[in-house]
Amino acid sequence: MRKLVLLAIVGLLAQLVDGSLGMAYGVTTTTLLLAIGTNPVAASATVHLAEIGTTLVSGASHWRFGNVDWPVVLKIGVPGAFGAFAGATFLSSLDTSTAKPVMSGILLALGLYVLLRFTFKGLRKDRLGTRLRKRFLAPLGLFGGFVDATGGGGWGPVGTPAILASGRLEPRKVIGSIDTSEFLVSVAASLGFLAALGSQGIRFSWVAMLFIGGAIAAPIAAWLVRTIPPRILGSLVGGIIVLTNARTIMGKDGLALDGPTTWVVYGLVWAAWIAAVAYSLRAHRAESAAEATPQDERELVGEPA
Repeated sequence: MRKLVLLAIVGLLAQLVDGSLGMAYGVTTTTLLLAIGTNPVAASATVHLAEIGTTLVSGASHWRFGNVDWPVVLKIGVPGAFGAFAGATFLSSLDTSTAKPVMSGILLALGLYVLLRFTFKGLRKDRLGTRLRKRFLAPLGLFGGFVDATGGGGWGPVGTPAILASGRLEPRKVIGSIDTSEFLVSVAASLGFLAALGSQGIRFSWVAMLFIGGAIAAPIAAWLVRTIPPRILGSLVGGIIVLTNARTIMGKDGLALDGPTTWVVYGLVWAAWIAAVAYSLRAHRAESAAEATPQDERELVGEPA
């Protein structure tokens, strides 16, 4: 019972982050399931089944708050569904001993990307309003869907930063559109896993608890997306993902490092994570101050804003 409650809390927190940042529900929850010894294929299947419900609720919530660009949803979501089905079939064919370090490696790379991307780059805003083309979104969706199914998460970490980096769509609509299109990806990945494995290894009580936690958080996250600084949240989430999956990579299923070496690596990861969050916080404050300065100057001289 305690484990089920924990899963619901994790689902709630992961969806709060995902709905606010456009990524990390699948990566976060899959990382937890791997950490407690779940079969990698079953972990990804469990998360994607839960995401069918959470992405539906999240998409509806984002639509309600005006955070969805429907042409973007279709252009990236349909290719993403094909990629997810292919990724689920591929992962299901791997041996468990091979799948676990492979999945942790993908998650570690995604976590590192999220950490570095949001710590040092922030958000680009100089090309807002320019149309996103299908020739950009379709390959992105195909690749993102494949990574999402094989890594147990990755749709957001692949899609959200890429569209944000293009600077063509305002951040809240990037996040809302990615979260909404993930429904198609989750359905396709789940069908792929069920076709390959049936229900083997999937605990539907876990699916239900992850869904309940995520469904509670989805409307809150859709509202919070306008207020939480994505740069800081991205650094926090990226560090958690890197730290957790580094454990698997260094363990007996991966590099099998000795105890002292493992603790040294842990110390370096912790130090880098703390430094990244501190840097993001300072950068966010500097950006906020720079944006506020022109307004303050106009008020001082009595000019209209």
